Amino acid sequence: MNALEKLHKKNTFKKFICIGLDTDVDKMPDSLKSHSHPVFEFNREIINATKDYAAAYKFNFAFYEKDGTSGFQTLLNSIRLIPEDILIIGDAKRGDIGNTSKMYAKSVFEHFKCDAITINPYMGEDSVKPFLEFSDKLNFILALTSNPGANDIEKLSLEDGSFLYQKVIDNVKSWNKNNNCGIVFGATKSDELKDNLNRIASLPILLPGIGAQGGSLEEIIGILKNRKPTNFLINVSRGIIYKSKSNDFAEAARAEILSYNNRIIELFN
Repeated sequence: MNALEKLHKKNTFKKFICIGLDTDVDKMPDSLKSHSHPVFEFNREIINATKDYAAAYKFNFAFYEKDGTSGFQTLLNSIRLIPEDILIIGDAKRGDIGNTSKMYAKSVFEHFKCDAITINPYMGEDSVKPFLEFSDKLNFILALTSNPGANDIEKLSLEDGSFLYQKVIDNVKSWNKNNNCGIVFGATKSDELKDNLNRIASLPILLPGIGAQGGSLEEIIGILKNRKPTNFLINVSRGIIYKSKSNDFAEAARAEILSYNNRIIELFN
């Protein structure tokens, strides 16, 4: 299966939750901190407990890069734990001149073997194109992000009365010749999401911001449940992986994603 097929398959079974593995040693149970590889052990237990219920896993590269060589090895080893039919997103937010982007794409797609990546589009089409040449992958391009600072640049008004993030969405649609583009749209921006559904059209959407950042699952599902095709992911990181800070953290994570899935099924009915 290519990346888009993995997404569609999970969505067909009403699985929309992407678990963000932004793993921080300071936030995990004390019992793991003395382990020789605490981040890997934490990830292993979370993945084993949730893999039957997750639509995707998203690895924020910064949480691994900070540890240098050992961090990259932990990232690789953690990615290898993900079952073949589950989408793996490298949350690296890459984007640079063409030659550099080509190397970034090879790193995330060939070395780390991720199915998808997050991309910063603000250097234009030539900075994005090397990623798009991997036709079996998915490229989630930042449109309107979940953080408050999204207003500083992404919501700048243009001369035609539209916003800059809307121009990004329009560009992504024109870049989508291999049907391997999607967008990142913050779940904290539900009003804007509702207003831009026609503009987004059939692009896959990665929605961060549910839970700790204040986004509402009910609002997002209410907006998207009648969208055709249904191809979106709701990312939850801290709200699942740190649901418990005790030794039952994996069981608590499993219970939390099951709760999310059950709420989504109820909201679709």
